[in-house]
Amino acid sequence: MATSDRSLPGGITARPLDERDVTSALALSREAGWNQIAADWRLFIELGDVIGLLRDGRLIATAATLPYAGRFAWISMVLVTPSERRQGLASWLLRCCVDDLLARELVPVLDATPAGRPVYIGLGFQDHWTLQRLIGRSVPMPAAGARQATMRPIEADDWPRLIAYDAAVCGADRGGLLQRLAPRLHDAALIAERDGKLAGYLLGRDGRVMNQLGPLVAEDDVVAINLLARAIGSISATIAIDLPDRHVTLRAWLTSLGFAAERPLTRMAYGTKDAFDDAERLFAIAGPELG
Repeated sequence: MATSDRSLPGGITARPLDERDVTSALALSREAGWNQIAADWRLFIELGDVIGLLRDGRLIATAATLPYAGRFAWISMVLVTPSERRQGLASWLLRCCVDDLLARELVPVLDATPAGRPVYIGLGFQDHWTLQRLIGRSVPMPAAGARQATMRPIEADDWPRLIAYDAAVCGADRGGLLQRLAPRLHDAALIAERDGKLAGYLLGRDGRVMNQLGPLVAEDDVVAINLLARAIGSISATIAIDLPDRHVTLRAWLTSLGFAAERPLTRMAYGTKDAFDDAERLFAIAGPELG
């Protein structure tokens, strides 16, 4: 990602981050109370771009972009340490990311908090759909729905068709991301098959304060519930699931287990209202920082 120090406050410089900066970047996300671990920062550095702002050699702010198959790219991890806020650094980082992605003919996409949404609208982002982060603490062993598909762990030879299946639902090839997520929460790396055909899959990842389940892609609510039931039954820690509001049946089932809404988000894209994803089959996102 090209960077320029022009228009930054005096004493602050910008540069791309690399593996040497993981510890400093992790300190920023921990300071903000976010859930990322070092593996998440490495994912952004390896698959995308991370820009950092520094004062006297100390990392004070970040933003990341994650491109998907030459179509669109996620913007996330916009962080500013508290002592450096109210200088327009977050806005500078966001504009830098948008300009870079547009120059590469990629559509910028993000998941906005209620506080951030008016800012993004002012910059040219448009609403696509809404979602909620649901949090489950001390979740009981769930009962699965009527079994209409066979579930099993993802195996190495499943990846070509799983990646193609995901691309048809999400609108781009995310194979690099999915294969990096699979080892993070092994018991949640599941595939569902029906009549010999792929009917859904689930991945998850470990985090600093909770585990995240998603992405979850499935042919219907029954498959989605069965995949989640198997994964939830194997996880003892707090669980986060980012669920599109349109999936009311799945939300009701999660609510019956004790999951509660923590915060709303809005999926937004720059300059277009045309969605990339298949709304019916995308049951949970990978996380607001990943899409």
